[in-house]
Amino acid sequence: MVQQIQRQWPQIKITWIIGKIEAALLKGLPGVEFIVFDKKAGLRGYQDLRQTLKGRKFDVLLHMQVALRASLASLCVPAKVKIGFDHFRAKEGQWLFTNRKVAPLKSPHVLEGFLGFAQALGIKTEPPTWHMPISDEDVLWASEAVNSHRPIAIIAPSASKAERNWHSEGYARTADYLIELGFDVVICGGPTTHEKLLAEEITSRSQHELLNLVGKTSLKQLLAILQLGHLVIAPDTGPAHMAVTVGTPVIGLYAHSNPARTGPYLYQNYVVSCYKEAIEQQHNAPIEELPWGIRAKGSELMRAITFSQVKDKISLLLKEHYPELS
Repeated sequence: MVQQIQRQWPQIKITWIIGKIEAALLKGLPGVEFIVFDKKAGLRGYQDLRQTLKGRKFDVLLHMQVALRASLASLCVPAKVKIGFDHFRAKEGQWLFTNRKVAPLKSPHVLEGFLGFAQALGIKTEPPTWHMPISDEDVLWASEAVNSHRPIAIIAPSASKAERNWHSEGYARTADYLIELGFDVVICGGPTTHEKLLAEEITSRSQHELLNLVGKTSLKQLLAILQLGHLVIAPDTGPAHMAVTVGTPVIGLYAHSNPARTGPYLYQNYVVSCYKEAIEQQHNAPIEELPWGIRAKGSELMRAITFSQVKDKISLLLKEHYPELS
């Protein structure tokens, strides 16, 4: 959304209020001033934000998060025009904090919902492209860390909630299959204990050697690794979307959330999903009659995804992107 505005209004000044983790990923984005908002700081976080913006004036605030925390932060931003979501999507009372709304959409992907803010400014949006800020240093680090002459498959196995993860047996079997196809397999992820344990389970179950980089990369280095990959396999997690921004095809694994809303935007045809079956069974109604974006519940839903389904998507992806490997 930001880069589409910049392409049509190259002289515009953009200030982005952003969290610490997101700022680490987007640092160096051209033409954008970042103000880091510490979500965990409580009242002090709002006081710091108000002090930082004291004396400044903005033409427009794009209020693009519906959490009450974001709405309270919006009170610190001196702007006459404050654009938020339409009434249907303005959850947690967001509509109380804005004076203009984006156009309503019946069943948007999250990305399309965000592009609505550019459209509200009069921007004619185009199919999305990204120019991510990756330094030569991070690119060099990634190439040395992987150091492979074979095609690279990346597995980012862990989501923020364990119930959204596929099981270690499935990941390990998939990794073995990819290696037998001629790939080197890299496992990536963050530094949390549950991510490290899942990666260790996968490597112990695999019949081949895997490169385990879980907890060993910065966000920029992870982005560079994803850019090196020929394909990525991941559940509903950040690295899946990071991979999309650097043009690496993604096989997304979904059960709890609707992939049409939160799946890898450019690679929906490679998604393996049991969401529709799960949500219809839980609510005893066809998905068309249920609220858009409603989540399915249950700790075992991801087990409905089979290795055979993932294998079929790998075959399709290779056929369409790397026919020489299929």
